[in-house]
Amino acid sequence: MIRTTLELSQFVSKTTYLQAPQAIQDQLIACLLDYFRVASIGQRMPWSRWSEAFCAKTSHSGSSKVLFSELSLDAISSTFLNTIYSGSVDADDVHVGAMLHPGCIVISSALAVAQDRGKTGLETLDAILVGYESMIRLGLAIQPGHFNKGFQSTSTCGVLGAAVTAAKLMFEGPHCAEKVAQTLGIAASFCGGLTQFFHSGSTVKRLHAAQAASSGVKAALLVDAGFMGPSDILEGEDGFFRAYSDTLDTDKLLLGLGTHFETSGVAIKPHASSARVLSAIEAALSLVQNHAFNCQDIERIDLGVPKVIFGRLTSTTPQDVQAAQMSAPFCVSLALYLKKNTTQSINMDDFEKHIEHAQVRALCAKVHCHLDEEVESTSTQESVSAKLSITLKNQTKVSQFIKAPKGSASRPYELSDHLIKLSQELETRLPKEQAQQIMDRVLNFKNLKTLTID
Repeated sequence: MIRTTLELSQFVSKTTYLQAPQAIQDQLIACLLDYFRVASIGQRMPWSRWSEAFCAKTSHSGSSKVLFSELSLDAISSTFLNTIYSGSVDADDVHVGAMLHPGCIVISSALAVAQDRGKTGLETLDAILVGYESMIRLGLAIQPGHFNKGFQSTSTCGVLGAAVTAAKLMFEGPHCAEKVAQTLGIAASFCGGLTQFFHSGSTVKRLHAAQAASSGVKAALLVDAGFMGPSDILEGEDGFFRAYSDTLDTDKLLLGLGTHFETSGVAIKPHASSARVLSAIEAALSLVQNHAFNCQDIERIDLGVPKVIFGRLTSTTPQDVQAAQMSAPFCVSLALYLKKNTTQSINMDDFEKHIEHAQVRALCAKVHCHLDEEVESTSTQESVSAKLSITLKNQTKVSQFIKAPKGSASRPYELSDHLIKLSQELETRLPKEQAQQIMDRVLNFKNLKTLTID
């Protein structure tokens, strides 16, 4: 039997940031820049106030800094809050094939534990690299069966991603791999996160990444305190794989581990929505920019989608903002109504302001989703395609096919794009000089001796 847990643990214990290809090193810096941008947006959300109130009652002071604050808390609470900020607005980085958001979980966990343990920037990047790679590969190994069972892998694989990230920073020496495996053994019992919110709404998804990240850190701290988890928790007869998927492919976890980095497939989102509807949004923005029509001219909207989103992401009657962000028809309708330039983002404010907007809702009712063979065949583990056709009342038809949205692996942003976007966001809350200092520290992250970012 392949000792999957141990092989992954050995990879975690031995791999460093500087061993990765330069392209992967550069990508993780880009992900860090985007992490701070999204966290700045998320920190202003109402559920961030709820989370801060919760932590005020449950946390204690420590060395782990809460972003955009003078507050320093214990590592678990800091991880929780920073992940709420960075992972609750659906604008954070994503791996489409693994169906999860690695950055908000891995980076929040790494920053909190590194600050708690006095680690350097380079040591933190070591942990971020193995956290991304482990979390993504675990997701790839169990999809699509995991999703079909009703689990959100950000919330399940995220616990394991945070666990290895924290363990990388906490344990060293000849027994490091053993401690990583024990941490995974405990973390797997903390995994949870159901997708009923796709159907019924609610704000629970705002919590999913945060509970995963904080649970993973807790698992590592428990091992550090003396607890042990099963060191065969992934492959065991009653382990993670058997419990959470019926489409297991361990090759996707182990093949090329340490030589090929699946982190290369991480996408940066241009809009605060599901990664699987970004192509549809881009198609709508392109059509409304390139053709002379108004919303009142539209008679019918046809959206070609792949099987993976049909049903769960195709509701025409989303019940709340979270559901609207996960609804391809609503996102397309909002894009058509807003008529933003294709370089502009549809953000949380847009969804909140227009959730009950009569014209957007009327457009949404006109959207007809159908399975499309070309969309199905061109959707990959890195991006999801979309085909949008609009029939006007004068019977004119306009169509747009988007194979992969901006920000995906095949159409990545430049470093300059990330810097501009982060600068624009930070300057909504900080003086320009202070915003520039944050960006400079991120760009120089591997040389930081102490992790003081903001």
